[in-house]
Formats: sequence, C-alpha cells, structure tokens
Amino acid sequence: MAAPQAPGRPLAHQRPVLAITVGEPAGIGPEIAIRAAWALRAQANCVLVGDAAFLALTAGLIDPAIRLSALSTQALRNGGLPHFGSERLAVVDVPLAAHVVPGTLDAENGRAVLATLDLAIEGCSAGWFDAIVTAPLQKSTINDAGIAFSGHTEYLAEKTNTPKVVMMLAGQPSGEQPYLRVALATTHLPLKDVSAALTVENLTQVLDILHADLKDKFGIPEPVILVTGLNPHAGENGYLGREEIDVITPVLENARARGIDARGPYPADTLFQPKYLKDADCVLAMYHDQGLPVLKHATFGRGINVTLGLPLIRTSVDHGTALDLAAQGLGLADCGSMEEAIRAAMQMVAARRSAPNQ
Repeated sequence: MAAPQAPGRPLAHQRPVLAITVGEPAGIGPEIAIRAAWALRAQANCVLVGDAAFLALTAGLIDPAIRLSALSTQALRNGGLPHFGSERLAVVDVPLAAHVVPGTLDAENGRAVLATLDLAIEGCSAGWFDAIVTAPLQKSTINDAGIAFSGHTEYLAEKTNTPKVVMMLAGQPSGEQPYLRVALATTHLPLKDVSAALTVENLTQVLDILHADLKDKFGIPEPVILVTGLNPHAGENGYLGREEIDVITPVLENARARGIDARGPYPADTLFQPKYLKDADCVLAMYHDQGLPVLKHATFGRGINVTLGLPLIRTSVDHGTALDLAAQGLGLADCGSMEEAIRAAMQMVAARRSAPNQ
C-alpha cells in the first residue's frame, strides 16, 4: 500500500519526504539524526520528529549553521506539511516530559518516544511522509513507562495491522565486495526454539514477503535469493539434522514452482563469499546469529536495518543507543549508518514511484 500523495505535492522529481524519528533522547539518536539529515538535506526533505526545543539546542551545539523550523502536530494535521527548501530542516514537535541528561535513561520520556513513532506512522498514512527512518530507541524506557514494547519492528507491524514482517540488514562492505543483504527467517528467539519455528508455513511466508519487497521496495525485477541451511553443512543429507530435508528444501521447490528464484539450502559457513554473492540479491539466513555477524563484520558503521512486509517503507540504523558514548558529549557518534538508512529510504521511495502501477 503506497502512501497517498498529499495535495499539491509533485510526484516524479520531488525530494522524498522522510520522517526521521530521533529515538531515545538520552542516547546518540538525536545527534546522528540531526547530522545525517542536515548532510543529506539537498537530496531528501528530512523531517525530524521529536522535542523541538531539545533538538534545536542539540543542533546549535553540533553546528550553529544548522537551521530548524518547528511545527506542532496539530498544525501538521490541519494543514499538512509546509514546503521547506534545503536551507533548513522541519521538526514536528513531540514534547518530552522530562529534562534530558545524556547517557541517563528516564522512564518519564518513554511515552514521548513512542509518540514519535505514532506520528510517523500517521504521517505515512496521511501522505505527509514517503517513508520512516528510525534512530535507535531504548526498549526498557518504554517498558518502564508502563507500556509493553518489544521493539520497532513489532510495534510497526501491530500499528499497521501487518500479520507478518521480515527483518533484513544490508550494507556495502569495504573493498570490491558486492552489496550485501541478509534477511532472517527467525529473529529474536533462543537458539533452542529456532528449529520449531522453522515450519513450512512460516518459511513460505518469509520467502513470499522477501521476494515481493525486493521487487517493490528495491526495484529488483527478478530477485535471486540464496537460502542457508539450518544445520552445519546444510544437514549433510540428514546426518546432521533433517530440517533441510523436511522443511527448507520442500519450501524452496514450491517457491521455484511459483516463480520465486530461491536457491539452496547452502551451508552457511561457505555461502558468504563474493563468488557466490556477486550474482545474488539477498541471502535468507535461518536465525539471527547465523547471518548477522557476517554482515555486521563486513558493514558495521554503514549497515542498515529494513523492515519488510509493511505497507510503508521503514529503514533504521544497525546499532543501539550508545548511552555511554552520549554521556561523553556530542561529536563522538558516527552518523554513517543513519546516512545510509536515509539513502536507502530515498532509493526505495524512488523505486516505488517508478513502478508501473504507481
């Protein structure tokens, strides 16, 4: 479901409008959001979503040349997003409840952090924003505020009534290695529970979502997906486990019969080599620590997180709030991952705009 265009907004050549939620205010999120948005303001209309006064103070300390223009959520709802050129950043004001001490969490601000997500989701539905880019938040702050919260991904799925989402991390390794995308068949599960979660139904849904979003959000006409096995040596013909025989191979055969180019299952310990990856668009790993250590080793500081299956575009950084770094003051955080998340959102918006049915 592509977000409808707001009245008066041109389609083809306009800078994409991205809602940048600034995350946990005591972490590095506000700093990296401001710095990345300001650096890329000529390419994208980056709208910061957070406490306007706090962000203005932070921006002034980062660089007095940074210009912010605040508007209230009510003004946004009444009149939509006003036009801002590349000489300044818009800020939708979502006030915090308590004073921010860098590096120190405060549960009083938990509801405000969650409200930035709500506003970004509302804005995509209303056509104010083309995509959401999220800075890291602290789950404990929101839970300590009395709201059950397991993470960005689950919350976005719930709020958009999406029954199934898929987590993907991506990034450009150094050197001449190909761009790397790794999606996960299961996410934050204890290792002992992974095998039971790899059902034919679940893996089929994951492959379908991955294939559809590689086409829709990445603009890849015929995606090639390499799929790992679960067990060492991809089960070694059943001697090291039967998940490949009973679940993974039948799912891949069915997917190929339906026109999805899903190949495997391959042993995960040898798959992540340039000679295999150069002709692939994505690797589907069976569990969190099977695929992500490789990607983070190759791309950390430039990697991004993408939530697939949502009706909206959402990208994020591949790191946490770095409270210890925030406590040391501004200027130490690396905003490279946030810049890449913004660029990826821009590319996805462009892919959707250029699709024949848009």
